[in-house]
Amino acid sequence: MVVAVFDSGFGGLSLLNEAMREIDGCDFIYFADNDNAPYGVKSIDEIKALSIDAVEFLRPMADIIVIACNTATSAAVSELRSKFTLPIIGMEPAVKLGENSSGDILVIATPATIKGAKLNELIKRSNLSDKTYLLPMPRLVEFAQNMEFDTDKVRRYIAKELERFNRENISLLVLGCTHFNYFKDSFNDLMPNCKIVDGVSGTIRQIKRKISELRECGKTQPVRLTYYSSKRKESINRIVPFLSRLDKMAKI
Repeated sequence: MVVAVFDSGFGGLSLLNEAMREIDGCDFIYFADNDNAPYGVKSIDEIKALSIDAVEFLRPMADIIVIACNTATSAAVSELRSKFTLPIIGMEPAVKLGENSSGDILVIATPATIKGAKLNELIKRSNLSDKTYLLPMPRLVEFAQNMEFDTDKVRRYIAKELERFNRENISLLVLGCTHFNYFKDSFNDLMPNCKIVDGVSGTIRQIKRKISELRECGKTQPVRLTYYSSKRKESINRIVPFLSRLDKMAKI
């Protein structure tokens, strides 16, 4: 069983890192479209075209493809599922976890995800429109891609963006972009009484269900990881520091 994970860049490694811990009997492929990152400031048509190209590339090697990118899921998952026959699992912000939230909910994501119909429909279906606020934070994607995780510049940017809200009223912070998982420590420092959630766990549950349906996960074996990037000269060593950072963030 081969599970292929793709993202506009290194954000989806936050999902891959957890999936490799939790899922036995599978090999993983990770594809980072670093040449075209970030997706979140592109048009819907551009995101769809790039997502189709990524799935076309991965399809011959994979049994399941996971879009570890909220932006690509929002823009392209329906078209991808209609175009390709293999299982395609998308990712969406974990807004539903706010149903039992005592205070307000803040969803941070890319501009494309914030503007997309998929997120807004999810909020309405969950009956959370009256307590949910949306905040685009596109520069965090750039910071993550450049491995700039905890500099003064990063912390100033996050603090300034959060100044728009009364943080005391927010009880749930939803990370609506996998790139944002690299900054959990900064969010935790600025919002110490706020629960931070993302869509990783929910997506992994979907992967496990699909693997079970395909009846291919009955044995345990060492996990093998293959890495591809649209920047052709990148080796798997390129992602090691990102995975180390995510191990630290997982403890928050």
